[in-house]
Amino acid sequence: MVDVDSAVIARLKKFGKSFEILVDCDNALEFRNGRNIPLSEILATFQVYHDVKKGEKISEADLLAAFNTDDVNKVITLILKKGEIQLTSKHREEEREVKKKKLINIIHSNAVDSKTGYPHPAERIANALGESKFKLDDYKSAESQVDDALSALRTIIPIKFEKKEIEIKVPAQFAGQAKSIAHKHKLLKEEWLNDGSYYSVVEIPSGVMDEFFDQLNKISRGQVESKILRIIE
Repeated sequence: MVDVDSAVIARLKKFGKSFEILVDCDNALEFRNGRNIPLSEILATFQVYHDVKKGEKISEADLLAAFNTDDVNKVITLILKKGEIQLTSKHREEEREVKKKKLINIIHSNAVDSKTGYPHPAERIANALGESKFKLDDYKSAESQVDDALSALRTIIPIKFEKKEIEIKVPAQFAGQAKSIAHKHKLLKEEWLNDGSYYSVVEIPSGVMDEFFDQLNKISRGQVESKILRIIE
C-alpha cells in the first residue's frame, strides 16, 4: 500500500456528491494511461470517502445509489479512470512545461516579425514570453491562451499572425509526394493537369512556409513552381 503522507486525492463527482480515494500520483496516472498496476500499489487505503480530509466514509447505500454496485474495487477503478487526480507539484511543473512548449510552437508556426515578415525563432519567442512576465494558466489549454500570449509578446517584439495562400505546381513524377505534403495544410484547390503535373492552392501559416517549400524542393529536386496569391493577416 501507498504511504498516506505522500498520497494525493483522486475524486469523481456524481449526483452532486464527491467520491474520493487516496492514491500515489505516479501510479494512478500510469494506471489511467493503460498500464496494468495492482490497486494495492496505487492506493493508500481501499476506502472510498465523501471527504478524505474530514474522514467522511462512503456507505454501501451511497455506492449503490451512485454506481449501481457496492463493489469497492469497481468503484475505485472507475474513479481512477474517470475522476480528477490531484497532481503533485512535480507533475504540475511537467504539465506546465509541456503546455508552454506547445504554446511557443503554435506561435512560432503561425506568427512572423511584423517588420520583416520573417518567422521569429522559437527561442526568441520563449525569451520574450519570459521577459513579458506572461503567466501561463494551468487550467486553460495552450490554444486558448494564444491571444493573451501574443498581446504580451507585442510589448517586447514586433509580431503578428499571418497566413498565405500559395499556388504550387509540381511535375508528374513527384506529384504523389507533393499531394501528401499539400494535404497536411488547408487545401483550397487541387487538380491534376493534362501533363500529369500536380496543381494546388494551399493556405499555410507564414511561420512554416520555409519548411513547406523545403519539403517540396526535397522531393522534387527543386522543380517546384510557386506563387503567393494572397497574404491573410
